Formats: sequence, structure tokens, C-alpha cells
Amino acid sequence: MPANLTPQYLAAEKRFKEAATLQEKIEALEEMMATIPKHKGTEKMRADLRRRMAKLNAEKDKKYETAKAGGFFSVQKEGAGQVTLIGATNAGKSALLARLTNATPEVADYPFTTHMPQPGMLPYENIKIQVVDMPAIAHEFYKPWMGSIVRHADLALLVADLGSDGLLDEVEMVVEILSGARIRLVGRPKAEAGDETDSEERCTTLLLANKLDLPAAADNLDILREFYQGRFEILPVSAVSGAGVDAVAPKVFEMLGVVRVHTKAPGKKLDMAAPPFVLKRGSTVLDAARAVHRDFAHTLKYARVWSPEGSKRALRHDGQMVERTYQLEDGDILELHA
Repeated sequence: MPANLTPQYLAAEKRFKEAATLQEKIEALEEMMATIPKHKGTEKMRADLRRRMAKLNAEKDKKYETAKAGGFFSVQKEGAGQVTLIGATNAGKSALLARLTNATPEVADYPFTTHMPQPGMLPYENIKIQVVDMPAIAHEFYKPWMGSIVRHADLALLVADLGSDGLLDEVEMVVEILSGARIRLVGRPKAEAGDETDSEERCTTLLLANKLDLPAAADNLDILREFYQGRFEILPVSAVSGAGVDAVAPKVFEMLGVVRVHTKAPGKKLDMAAPPFVLKRGSTVLDAARAVHRDFAHTLKYARVWSPEGSKRALRHDGQMVERTYQLEDGDILELHA
């Protein structure tokens, strides 16, 4: 069936082809959509116009967010999980990043040393976890892109300054600013009945009580525990002396809620140098098969599982045959049969 395109549509199509800017393309495309004849012969053309309009609008939104964020509104996730370091000014976040990871951020005693997200990789046994040092959260500095990064991360490390006279006010300020951005810092990874609202997104949080090496730290730690122990798990650390820092990676791994699964080819030995697959806790054999290759979801027949040494799970024997719905545990070795 002929399209019978109108002169107005053809003129708009010409403007679209000659458009030099994104806005000019959108305006021309809107004109094309308004003037195209609406009958069966133009169904595919109208569908194509809608697809092009959706693509242009997505591109426009992305450019707007980039400009609003100053050019860095997101941090690409790497490793077994993404963790943000958040806190008030001079809480010692950058010093902690340097202590925990391979990153070399600028560390200074004056406020707002960190102006943009600074990522580093935290090693834990056979995996690495991405830690992102965020600019200090304060009323005079907070930007919307900061909340966006915190919201999309898997875990937040809220850093409190045990040497500060305004310790509680600083922690509460960070909590309130993020709450205003509809981000609720919580100590539990799973929602309980009646414990969240539709307007807030929960962010699992570990409270790091930093500067444990300072004289006032012991008294301030008691105060911090009195006010926040029931809300967050508190881990005392010192970025300067290294006290308590070794406990951070195991606790972060635990709170990420993931498991590591090794895979091996049938009849071959496990290559322990190969990195494990990292899956959400509760994942099944089928989930692991999809992580290895998407085609396994259709071709997998069964699998064999070896539990790690010291596992409390009762397998009848090593290499036990299991079904696709079998739930995996941290350290399992999996042999997939398609």
C-alpha cells in the first residue's frame, strides 16, 4: 500500500537529514510524526519514527545528566561488587581508600579534598571489590550525581570521625542529606515488613568509626555506639595505624551477599588460578550456568558439585550430581554437563 506522504512530511524529513544538532533532529522528527498519514501503509514507518524518537530522547537525557553532574555522574562497576565511601568533611575517607586499596588519592587536612569519585580495588582472598571514595557530603557541596552513585552501588561505608567534637551531628547530616535524595541508609540488607516507604531506596550500610588512634576515640566510640549500634553495625578502624582495617574486607564481602563459585570442564582438574564467578547468595546451578554462557540455560542437563573444605553442608559424596535448581554455596566447585 502506498504511503502517500504529504509535502509537510517530506519537508520535515529533509530538515531531519540536514539537522546539525540533537535538538534540531528532535524538532524535525516531531514534525514528521505529526504530519505522516495514519493508515495501514505507514504502520512500519510510524513505528520506526517512534523508535528513533525514543533513541534521541534517551541521548538527550544522558547529555543533560552529564552536564548536570559535571561530566562524571556514574562510575562503571568492576570486580565482585561496588562499595562507596561516604561521610562528612575530613572523616578520613581518602586515607581509608589508600589503606584498603591500590588507589593513591590526595589526602589532606583541609575540607573537600576529594572533588570527584576515586575508585580503587579492595582485595579479598581470590576476588577484588571496587571501593569508590566519594566527595564529602555536606549541604554546601552536595550534588545530585553523588546520590546517584550511592544509590546504584551495592553497599555504602559510612565513615565517622572519632576525633571530631561534632561526631553525631556529622553522621546525622550525611544520613539526612541522602534521605532528602530519597536514599535511606540501613544496616540490614533485606527489608522487613513495614520498614520502608515507596519513596525511599534502601542502601545497605556499614558504619566505619575511623581515627581509632586519636586520644578522644574511645569515648567517642562509646557515644557512637549508644546512638547507632541498633541501626548500623559499627566497625572501629584507623586509616593511619591500620588498626581494625583487616576486618573490613571480610565484613564487606559478607554484607555484599554474594558467593564465589569455581567451574571446571568435565573430566579436567580445576584451575585454581582462574577467578571464580561471583553470584548473589541463593543462586542456583542454572544461575551459574547462565553466568558461564547464556546458551547453557537451554542446553544444561545436570551438574556435579564439590563443596569446599570445612563446609557444613552434607553432600553424599564429592562430585555429587545435582539438578538445575540446586542452591550453591560460597566456594563450591561446579562441573556443568550440557
